Amino acid sequence: MSSNIKVQRICQYCNNEFTARTTVTLYCSDDCAKKAYKARKRVEKVAESDKETQIIRLKPIEELKSKEFLTISEACKLLSVSRWTIWRAIKNNSLRAAKLGRRTLIRHADLEALFNSDLMEQFEEVSGEQAERQKHKQPATKEEGTFNIVDSYTLTEVQEKYRISETALHNLIRRHNIPKIKKGWFAYVPKTTIDNLLM
Repeated sequence: MSSNIKVQRICQYCNNEFTARTTVTLYCSDDCAKKAYKARKRVEKVAESDKETQIIRLKPIEELKSKEFLTISEACKLLSVSRWTIWRAIKNNSLRAAKLGRRTLIRHADLEALFNSDLMEQFEEVSGEQAERQKHKQPATKEEGTFNIVDSYTLTEVQEKYRISETALHNLIRRHNIPKIKKGWFAYVPKTTIDNLLM
């Protein structure tokens, strides 16, 4: 039995007005319906690809999180800090480490305990630019940004993506006054700013 309903609607693909025979019709023609379906599938494929890329990108960090003992380099990568910061924390007894042959190892549990204790303040990184400001008694600029952390890179991600050294990255951040947010173990910088400067 055919419907006698006639409803004016806007096609959700081509935005043209059309007369629909049901109240739930979304598209003006079969052609628009097929094109909309293909567009949906394309978006889903892109989203799936982005998700896979993110998993691959985060895999090394996830592997480091699962290790019981870390080298100095691995601790630096996990925390997105410099070797000097880790060594300073070991030197002032904020962080325990053991020498095994030529390697210095840190227990993952000790890293976590560091962030749950009052020693956290001693571990905060004094970057090269901050040390320079203290030397010349210049007022520190505000480092905390107001950008969305979802649209940002960790410092390690920037180094890996653009193959830039830690020193060069810190100099870039200082020179262009790039805002930085520290959250837990990681420091974040806005993606758009970094991409515009390094692409």
